[in-house]
Amino acid sequence: MPSKNMLPKGHRRRSVRAEYRAMRGVQAEPEVLVPVLDLDEDTELEGGVRTFVADATAAGLRLDAYLAQAIPEISRVRVQMLIEAGQVRVDGASPKGKHKLHGGESIAIEGEPHPEPLHATPEDIPLDILYEDKYLAVVNKPAGMMVHAGAGPSDDSRSKGTLVNALLHHMGALSEVGGDLRPGIVHRLDKQTSGAIVVAKDDVTHRKLSEMFADRRVAKTYIALVHGTLAKDNVTINLPIARDLVRRTRMTTRRADGRSAVSHIAVQERLTTRYGAFTLVEVRIETGRTHQIRVHMQSLGHPVVADTLYGAPREIRPAALKGESDRPIEESGLQLGRNFLHAAHLEFSHPRTGKALAIDAPLPADLEDFLAWLRAEHAPVG
Repeated sequence: MPSKNMLPKGHRRRSVRAEYRAMRGVQAEPEVLVPVLDLDEDTELEGGVRTFVADATAAGLRLDAYLAQAIPEISRVRVQMLIEAGQVRVDGASPKGKHKLHGGESIAIEGEPHPEPLHATPEDIPLDILYEDKYLAVVNKPAGMMVHAGAGPSDDSRSKGTLVNALLHHMGALSEVGGDLRPGIVHRLDKQTSGAIVVAKDDVTHRKLSEMFADRRVAKTYIALVHGTLAKDNVTINLPIARDLVRRTRMTTRRADGRSAVSHIAVQERLTTRYGAFTLVEVRIETGRTHQIRVHMQSLGHPVVADTLYGAPREIRPAALKGESDRPIEESGLQLGRNFLHAAHLEFSHPRTGKALAIDAPLPADLEDFLAWLRAEHAPVG
């Protein structure tokens, strides 16, 4: 016999959460899209405390819900940790996470918006150093190496084998602007992206380099192999980038509140093979947003080869041979163990000496071999 609390037949797939909350006297949080804060541009930093004014769209939202939306780099759980530790103040008071905002309040966050990071330790890991002096170094980071550790327990494997661990062993002193977890790190590359990355050995150099990156006075050029054929030889993508609110490991160009991002693409080579069409491109980026090249190429419908996060196939299967379209191909497909994306060139004026630096990182062997294989398969059209 059906329960008296069950919904009528035909309505049992409908959620009763709103009715239940109303019955219990609990008001549902309004679904409001609040502007995303840039911690560097939209907040004031003084004495380790970041302050900003709550946007008008925060009216009616819980403090923890607003901060989690306004600062998408951190989760709501981490926001709550800050609030519970008394590191978040609203108009001078230390409220609970359920505190309702009215909009316009002064909010102060003391300390970094994540758990206390690990202290990086030196490790004897080989480095390919492209340039070095007493102020800075440019290193050719291999694919598969994280730039710095993530937050976690001291025995976490993520705290080992990073670029920072290797730098500390080979160079000793590094700048402390980035904190205990990121000494010397001025900018980053994704774990599976290889190529040139600049690091600072002292705080003055670090701050000057950071200003140069922010002012777009550092030329950054990448080499990428993408799926499909780009019709135009030169393309500029000017699409804002924000974190995907559904799949938070991804970025997206489909949010109106994204940060500006500009990528200039120049076609180097087009390849037509039985494994499909590919285009080798050189990408110069004006900005340095997370996953910028990867998400911009996806927006064009040409994902970077092996970038499964943004739609590339894990295995590239060969097409049917000419005249044998009805016979399945039993040959195994091509696989590349990481994204075909490489930071190939950095160009900037030395922040301390003014000397012009132009540094190239050669394409690594795995990418060279993969490209050579496709070139051998290339069948010119016509």
